[in-house]
Amino acid sequence: MILVGHFSARHKDHTARMDAAEAELTAAGARVVGRIVQRRGVSAGGAAKMDQPHSARTVLSSGKAQEAAALCARTGADAAVFVTPVTDRQRALLAELFGCPVLGPLSARPG
Repeated sequence: MILVGHFSARHKDHTARMDAAEAELTAAGARVVGRIVQRRGVSAGGAAKMDQPHSARTVLSSGKAQEAAALCARTGADAAVFVTPVTDRQRALLAELFGCPVLGPLSARPG
């Protein structure tokens, strides 16, 4: 599987969050074959938009979504796990694009 995260540039701990998610998945017996990180910095929208997704449809920018899809195809990933929240609709759209199931954050799953 691959790990995917969308983080504001304000959040300096994104690497630690990705590492913790990978450790949790590995402890559960999963094999993480790649990571995709989308950072959102200050841009035309200003600091107020830093915590917003790049796209309401997919969370990620179109380029980053294509990069994740290519990584899934290249590695034969059986799933993409988001470290950051995604809606059911976003998960469905991304699963179609990635060619594998898309799962929400580990902390949001029943235990």
